[in-house]
Amino acid sequence: MKKKEAINPDFRCFLYFVFFLGAVVFSGCGMRYVTPGAGAELSALAETDLSQLTDTDIQEILDRKPISPFPAIMGYVRLQSSGYRSYSYQSYGRGRYSVVPTRDIETDEDFKKLANLPMISDVVPLGRALIPQNLNSHKQLRISAAQLHADLLLVYTLDTVFRIKDHDIGPLGIITLGFLPNHEARITTTASAVLFDVRTAYVYGLVEATEYEKQIASAWTAYKAVEDARKRAERKAFEKLLDEFTITWKNIVEKYAKR
Repeated sequence: MKKKEAINPDFRCFLYFVFFLGAVVFSGCGMRYVTPGAGAELSALAETDLSQLTDTDIQEILDRKPISPFPAIMGYVRLQSSGYRSYSYQSYGRGRYSVVPTRDIETDEDFKKLANLPMISDVVPLGRALIPQNLNSHKQLRISAAQLHADLLLVYTLDTVFRIKDHDIGPLGIITLGFLPNHEARITTTASAVLFDVRTAYVYGLVEATEYEKQIASAWTAYKAVEDARKRAERKAFEKLLDEFTITWKNIVEKYAKR
């Protein structure tokens, strides 16, 4: 009778390690990408509870008139929900909304594009130093914009929704230690913006744009891959928002700047 060959102890340890690690990855470490907070409710910038408005309050809003001069200096700021954070940054301020003073998916070229619009003399960001910690109305932002001598204020937000779907790849998941892609992140981003008259709070217009993105990831690359997909979706939505704003701005100039 042939004597069985003994398994090399080092190889046996390696096999135990492989199956142990595979069990940990696939039984206890599912996709746990923590999504960033929501976009800011731009309606929350209203200084009055809309449900409590009287006829006089409504008339006061309707009586607001745009008085900003043209060419105009435009201030801009990004808002998100209170306590917003992502893997890239954390927002500033608390209250009904917060401010993102750090550029994430925006570029210098985006704001050069705004600065090159007709009847815009300059664009300026609302820096953290000028924004109070408690944020509850657009008046606080308009005061900050006024300190920069801005005539207009562009307020924008990005609302990103995630849906994670797992794909069952069976025993291959254990054998490959989680390196095979088995997660799909479906991401939807809606970018919204509103343009205010700094002096009177008159709303010149609103724009909105939505984009979608998908990303396949393994257990080892999930966080980075989904974060990159988030940025791609938000970037595309923001670019589309700027295109929509360019069209809206042309109509604003025709209606208000030529009077």
